[in-house]
Amino acid sequence: MDIANLTAFIAVAETNSFSLAAERLYLTQPAVSKRISSLEQILNIKLFDRIGRIIQLTEAGKALLPYAYQILIEINDASRKLSNLQKEVTGQLTIATSHHIGLHRLPPILRTFTKNYPQVNLDIHFLDSEKAYEEVLQGRVELAIITLATNTLSPLKATTIWIDQLDFVCSQDNPLSQYQQLNLATLSNYPAIFPGVGTFTHDLIEKCFSKAKLKPLVTMSTNYMETIKMLVSIGFAWSVLPRTMLDQTLIKLNVYNISLTRQLGYIYHTERTLSKATLKLIDLLDQYINE
Repeated sequence: MDIANLTAFIAVAETNSFSLAAERLYLTQPAVSKRISSLEQILNIKLFDRIGRIIQLTEAGKALLPYAYQILIEINDASRKLSNLQKEVTGQLTIATSHHIGLHRLPPILRTFTKNYPQVNLDIHFLDSEKAYEEVLQGRVELAIITLATNTLSPLKATTIWIDQLDFVCSQDNPLSQYQQLNLATLSNYPAIFPGVGTFTHDLIEKCFSKAKLKPLVTMSTNYMETIKMLVSIGFAWSVLPRTMLDQTLIKLNVYNISLTRQLGYIYHTERTLSKATLKLIDLLDQYINE
């Protein structure tokens, strides 16, 4: 069974689209269609129903999907094991990271890594932290450097590198900026911008208000911290941002008896073989613990 055909099958199954699968695989849409057709001919079974523009897995396709994942995982594992027998640190290293960490935490680490291991081809996927968990679990990336979940369950292992202090902020012309000190009840009366629903950071902030039996007035949400910062700085609403992002455009609010932090770090799959490149990057990341 051709690996390229299986890779195309998984891409179409995950995106429900031949065009999106083609973008992901850097192929043309006819090339993806040809690979799916070839796989269907080999198996002598239909894998997708095509109803207009809607693409759905058939029952046979649904049955094949977990096997396809497992085949690619085993092949990648074998490839890494063979590569690890070499003395040099080479090959492709596929990692995931959030936009915030990629912009504010990773540059010096990746600069050192690429300098020390120039033969490694870094393939960086910028993903929401929640999506990165799934990518590591499915074996599509070896390592994710992200905002960590409150609990990371086996077979994934999480290591905290940074403790990210979060602050309540508003713009200089927001009415909240006039308060010397305020509480959550006062904040809940003013418009807020939150990280997207379902994100680890959103859940952390939401839990803070839920404990006080309050519901914040969330008028907008986005997963991009830089977008939140911009909207807050022009007076759109208040929000919660990492302290590392604060500058003269923002006012830090003194919220009584509230301290919010989140953990940033890396995760990997404990049942998968890690490449030499991944192990070297982990060694480098560990040097930053608690800095």
